Amino acid sequence: MEFGMPTLIENATIEENVKLCSELGLQFIELNMNFPEYQLSGIEDTNKLYKIADKVGVYYTIHLDENLNIADFNILVANAYLDTVKRTISVAKKLLPLQNKYGTSCQPFVINMHMNHGIYITLPDKKVQMYDRDFDMYIQSFINFRLLCEEWIGNANIMICIENTNGFREYEKKAIEYLLDSPKFGLTWDIGHSKAVQEVDESFIMEHLDRLRHFHIHDAIASSKKCKAADHLALGDGEIDINAKIELAEKTNSKCVLETKTIQALKSSVSFIKSNKLNR
Repeated sequence: MEFGMPTLIENATIEENVKLCSELGLQFIELNMNFPEYQLSGIEDTNKLYKIADKVGVYYTIHLDENLNIADFNILVANAYLDTVKRTISVAKKLLPLQNKYGTSCQPFVINMHMNHGIYITLPDKKVQMYDRDFDMYIQSFINFRLLCEEWIGNANIMICIENTNGFREYEKKAIEYLLDSPKFGLTWDIGHSKAVQEVDESFIMEHLDRLRHFHIHDAIASSKKCKAADHLALGDGEIDINAKIELAEKTNSKCVLETKTIQALKSSVSFIKSNKLNR
């Protein structure tokens, strides 16, 4: 099993994140492109990233900007997001040797992405999702996206993994299933997000278990009449059967990001992993 950490807001630099990753005995860092320091202008300096990680023996994965929307109706916006993916794949190719050196070479380099729900129009009796209404345009964007990603990735051992957030929409499931027909695409199971929305995505993920390659591991509490949902908790502080999820990650040969938001919660989660002997 290989465990990693996200880039944390308490760490102002990649050097601080790499130092913490090494000190905690973790194998990799997921670079979050929502942060200003990990925009393309930052991560395209791959020589710097490589040297910093190589010095302590860790590697990287990448989390695309969660606002990424390759199906945006504004073609100028959609093309900017497509170019972002293209250039991110180029970065991944240059960082891939780190994973081969310090991780498991049989696993793909993971680029994690969210599905963008798009906008909706509120009517007196319902909400209309525009991507549902204009599904033909929506799915054509993903047909084009898959073709381009297959071309950009080529023979490199790189996979774009789609993460669940607050419940896949039906039109999104159709697009995801189309993407999963390609070996260049897989799934990320964020178990905290899943728990927080009462496991609405679990059946879909389990139906495509053979495409699962990545986990975001954090504890969570499901929403109820008595309490609001809470996620990104330290392991052991919520309601999730962490052992069962890590066993599934091992079975599917998936990486696991301990996706807490604070250094203290990350340290607590690492202690949980070690005390429960899950770092096998």
